[in-house]
Amino acid sequence: MWTEVGAGVLMLVVGVRLLYRWQSGVCASKASLEGKTVIITGASAGIGKEAAKDLAGRGARVIMACRNIEKAERAAAEVRASVRGRGEAVVRHLDTSNLASVRRFAEKILKEEDKLHILINNAGIVGPPTREVTEEGLELTMATNHYGHFLLTNLLLGLIKKSAPSRIVNLTSDSHDYVTKLNPDCLNFEHDYYSSMTAYGQSKLCNILFSLELTHKLEGTGVTANSVHPGCVSTEIFYKGKVTWFLWVCGKLFFVMGKDAKLGAQTIVHAAVSEELEGVSARYLVDCKEAKTTDLARSKKLARQLWEASEVDVKLQQEEKHY
Repeated sequence: MWTEVGAGVLMLVVGVRLLYRWQSGVCASKASLEGKTVIITGASAGIGKEAAKDLAGRGARVIMACRNIEKAERAAAEVRASVRGRGEAVVRHLDTSNLASVRRFAEKILKEEDKLHILINNAGIVGPPTREVTEEGLELTMATNHYGHFLLTNLLLGLIKKSAPSRIVNLTSDSHDYVTKLNPDCLNFEHDYYSSMTAYGQSKLCNILFSLELTHKLEGTGVTANSVHPGCVSTEIFYKGKVTWFLWVCGKLFFVMGKDAKLGAQTIVHAAVSEELEGVSARYLVDCKEAKTTDLARSKKLARQLWEASEVDVKLQQEEKHY
């Protein structure tokens, strides 16, 4: 009896895993990126690393912007080995949770690079069980997932516009579906209830709204901004720092049933290279196709309010505004 039950459970797990794979889109574009420059944040592991492999394999110069340099160098070596000299992979230090680090990284890029065709804002965390604040006074999840990328994109926007046609890809998650309100005056949970998943979902909603307002501000420049939900992916995101038992269980389930990182990176690659998306902006992409999102995530008013609040929170200076 127990053998039959075990077999049934195994078949169920395998079936669900296969269903995820069957429903997962694969980027069909064969576009070359010879002569193109790409930045991917959080590229030392998971879908970021796999995206780096794909884009470098198309001939791009890929700048892997990562917090852990030693780990990133190992990942870059993997990328170089996989592309066999066709593209290029270089490592630069960036901690998106630290605005000073973001400014140093952007300053270095603007000195070293004369073009930037694709910016992929991929780095992210599921936050700790209790609210933590960065040295700059920002809630850790929001700092890592939203504020750092907001500041980075603004600092590099002049170079991105100069390199047009160019693309900005913001990683998000279907976790934003469960967010029912967003208060631009309390983005760091100073007064609102905090939980790791609440903060994560809010940060992912912010990523979509960021793409929406970028699209408005960059109209006519040849720069597009789209949001990507990679799907249920088995990565390290649930294992960074302290996590609740619930998130630990989620991580284990994702490991068993989720997409692998290579498959999870496909929609990122699609957003970065697909000919179908030439000139297309403010789309929410899942499994390499456009998907519906929530009313909150489509609110142009909320997107504008978030932008204005974010400018204040990251202390964006007038001379740093390139829109």
